[in-house]
Amino acid sequence: MPASIEALINSIYRSESRRVLATLIRLLKDFDLAEEALQEAFTAALHQWPQEGVPQNPRAWLVSAGRFKAIDQIRKRARMNTSWEDIAEKLGEELFADEEDHTDTHIEDDQLRLIFTCCHPGLAPEAQMALTLREVCGLTTEAIASAFLTTPSTLAQRIVRAKNKIRDAKIPYEIPARSELPARLDAVLHVIYLVFNEGYSASSGAQLIRQELAQEAIRLGRLLAHLLPEAEVLGLLALMLIQDSRRDARTDNNGDLIRLEDQDRRLWKHAQIAEGSQLIQRALTSGQADVYCLQAAIAALHAEAPSFAETDWEEICGFYDLLLTRNPSPIIELNRAVAIAHRDGPTQGLALLDDLVDRNQLKDYHLLHAARAEFLSQLNQTTAARSAYEKAISLTTQEPEIRFLRSKLQALG
Repeated sequence: MPASIEALINSIYRSESRRVLATLIRLLKDFDLAEEALQEAFTAALHQWPQEGVPQNPRAWLVSAGRFKAIDQIRKRARMNTSWEDIAEKLGEELFADEEDHTDTHIEDDQLRLIFTCCHPGLAPEAQMALTLREVCGLTTEAIASAFLTTPSTLAQRIVRAKNKIRDAKIPYEIPARSELPARLDAVLHVIYLVFNEGYSASSGAQLIRQELAQEAIRLGRLLAHLLPEAEVLGLLALMLIQDSRRDARTDNNGDLIRLEDQDRRLWKHAQIAEGSQLIQRALTSGQADVYCLQAAIAALHAEAPSFAETDWEEICGFYDLLLTRNPSPIIELNRAVAIAHRDGPTQGLALLDDLVDRNQLKDYHLLHAARAEFLSQLNQTTAARSAYEKAISLTTQEPEIRFLRSKLQALG
């Protein structure tokens, strides 16, 4: 096989496999069968494309190939179990009845349909998140388990139960009616934000940024904003756009982390910042600003400041105060403490972080200990700072963050 064809197929798998899977799930109405069909389709591509050439529309070709493979698989099963015969016949008839069903236009919507299916209220919240991250975004079971602070085996069982519930309860694979959307929206937004966060700052591994996940979350956010342009949807899309705008300045040529205050702002994507700021204005003027809108407003203040020294910490602290009343959370308390430290000094920030520690909040969250270490270092409490950096390093599984924290520890002397 020519190396260029193999590289192309691998690239298409990385960029398109989750979209193809979403369409196969809709067409086959079975998660496991669709996953088998996806693998069969790419195997067929590896064998056929070098001889026949790359199709004009690879994505649609893969959907068709996967569907044919699934029908073949069902017919084989029907020889041993007659209950599969009707399914095979029905799929065979539908294959030619709806040829337009897997064109690009339909495929673009299928992941959104799949998200709403995975986030159906009949599923437990933790199952909604796990299933969406696995099926829509292709995160490994291990990565999702790490994000949920659970074991891979427990997470895998959760996903299996969710799939069985969708099948047994005959949960429809569709975008809900507009009247039903608000009740389903919170879970969907949360899932998209989880995907973005994993792309913006990977939970583990050799790279800080997993750009394909961040871009996928933004794409899904745009689809949702087109479907339902409510304040919280616009706020989330704005937040993702503004955070992602800094990606080229967040690491150096070696992949090492660069802090916000040290980033070259000329590398930021200012068109994304402007687009995000416009979305925030639309959301805030609606009078229904939620936590995503407030977080986006904070991100915009950082992004629009001419320099780190000119950041409006007073206004940022005000937004954090409001955010904390809307969504009491130790993570927000941590971020607010960092903002207050920039406004009022490290002593005030450290006191707020120590209060979190005293309340046994975020004890296993490396960024809490990293922030404490920074404040302690600024206050010349070197021994305590060293201990806090060591604690943060022990809780980190992302290599760029480990290298950054070790450099800070070594700088203490």
